[in-house]
Amino acid sequence: MADDHAGYVLGADGNRRARTPNMDRLASEGTRFAAHYCNSPVCTPSRQSLLTGQMPHMSGVTQLRTALSTAKPTLARQLKQAGYSTAVFGKMHFNRPGEPGLHGYDLCQTEDIMQRRWAAEVNPDRLPSGIATKSLPWRPFQTPAAEWLNAGCLPFPRSDAQMKGTFIARQAEDFLEQQRGKPFALWTSFHEPHSPFDFPIDDRSEFDPAGFDTLDPGAEDAWQIPLIFKSLSPAEKRGIAAAYYTAVHFLDRNIGRVLTRLKQLDLERDTLVVYTADHGYMLGQHGRFEKHCGYDPALRVPLILRLPGRVRQGVVRQFTEHLDLAPAIIELLGLARLPVEHGRSLLPYTEGRKPKAVRDHIVSEYLENEEVFVRDARWKYVYCSGRRKREDGYLTASPTPGRYERLFGLEHDSGEFTDIASKHPDVVRKMKEIALRRFRETHMEAGAEPKGKSAEDSLDFYLRPRDNAPSAESRP
Repeated sequence: MADDHAGYVLGADGNRRARTPNMDRLASEGTRFAAHYCNSPVCTPSRQSLLTGQMPHMSGVTQLRTALSTAKPTLARQLKQAGYSTAVFGKMHFNRPGEPGLHGYDLCQTEDIMQRRWAAEVNPDRLPSGIATKSLPWRPFQTPAAEWLNAGCLPFPRSDAQMKGTFIARQAEDFLEQQRGKPFALWTSFHEPHSPFDFPIDDRSEFDPAGFDTLDPGAEDAWQIPLIFKSLSPAEKRGIAAAYYTAVHFLDRNIGRVLTRLKQLDLERDTLVVYTADHGYMLGQHGRFEKHCGYDPALRVPLILRLPGRVRQGVVRQFTEHLDLAPAIIELLGLARLPVEHGRSLLPYTEGRKPKAVRDHIVSEYLENEEVFVRDARWKYVYCSGRRKREDGYLTASPTPGRYERLFGLEHDSGEFTDIASKHPDVVRKMKEIALRRFRETHMEAGAEPKGKSAEDSLDFYLRPRDNAPSAESRP
């Protein structure tokens, strides 16, 4: 699993600039889902929704700092109960210390443990002279955006062998060596390519910032661009994009290390491999360098499944959601079903069959800003209550703009620039109904929805965060 890896920064997706040979090879050997969407464009809600198979509002995690309840059923618990040895190394956003048994993981070495172990076990060598590296520590929102977004496209001051991502890959390799002959379920969860887009000095010349476009925002974008990005220069924007692509390249190398070890240990033939990310990322589209919104670059993520002899080789272009992944793994491995499943199993696609019910739309939510997003093949709809001052660090010039809705016609406006909601009230009404149906079918307080209200009032009822979480931490 990756953090912030957008679906469009992948060679297998048709991006000729991306250097992702290991992920591309994995995609060629299994099923790649080319229209796969997360159910929330922010780390913690997306990850815990994926783990529980529930919409973020039902999982109880819709804000960045919320901790998943230990009482919640999870995919890891289902695997553990079926006799699998379960382990995780890396970033999971559990927002509590990693400990054995947490959420079903026998070995739970999450980001807090990985950070301590890496700092204690990996001593940095002296760097060659004359190599410029990034400033440490990373201080998002405390220093200018150009610094914490690595606009200089500078490497982390370590070689490849000493990087934390490489250390995480090494822990996964060691775990695999201990599992031969035993059923195992391993989460290897990398920090890359999340800002500040870390990569080793070995990769410092991998991408030239001058080769990237600046992706100028459209005329209707000014009102929604977060203030922290307003001062970025065209050169800085190109540098940010180059740093992101380099971090993806570094991520790909570590994924290759784990896959190579799997093959060397003769575990490749009967191991289901899943690759995905928590959500996507904006690299200047609409003036933004983050997720936290409903544009496609922030919502669409990679998803690849491989199991020789069981998962066909090919590409699925129908809509799928993160909610669909847990049911697919459970069905593919013959596990007991989760008590609550909001998704539809992807198994028919992996077998070359058409599902009984094909998704003709996806629904995602960002309750920190009280927003819901609905997308189908022709339209993208965004509804926001506009009443909540967001606490994620991405304030705009109008922190509480009041209710708004936007509709984009994707056939002629794939970049989602021109709002045509006023011209298509019938489409807007249909999209609201889709959003409300998803909430009414999945929300724990659906029975308390006020009666006789407008669709907008009803959406506002569901979009209120109910986590009782602390204020969102100042991190992108």
